[in-house]
Amino acid sequence: MAKKTESELVVDLRGRSIETLDSFWDAVAEPCGLPEWFGRNIDAWRDTIQTRGISEVIDSYDVLVVHVDKQGVFAERNREARALRSAFTGRQSRLVVHEPY
Repeated sequence: MAKKTESELVVDLRGRSIETLDSFWDAVAEPCGLPEWFGRNIDAWRDTIQTRGISEVIDSYDVLVVHVDKQGVFAERNREARALRSAFTGRQSRLVVHEPY
C-alpha cells in the first residue's frame, strides 16, 4: 500500500523586515490567500490555520510551514511573537524561526 505524502504550503519570509504583527499579516496575506475581511489578529490566524475554512489556499494543503528570521517581532523576548507562535500548534502548521544571516 502506498504511503500518503502530506502536501506543504511553504511561506518563506526570511530576509523580510517584520517588525510588527501588522507587517506579519501583510507578509502572509497574499501567499496564504487571506480574504480582505481577515481579522488580522492571533485568534483569527489560529482559526485560519487550525480550524480552516477561511483560506482556500491554506485549506488546499495538509500543512502550512512559515519560515521567519529571529528578529523584529520574532526576537527572543517579544510577547507578540510568543502569542503568535502559540497559534502554530498541531500537525497542520509549523513556524520555523531562523537565526538571521
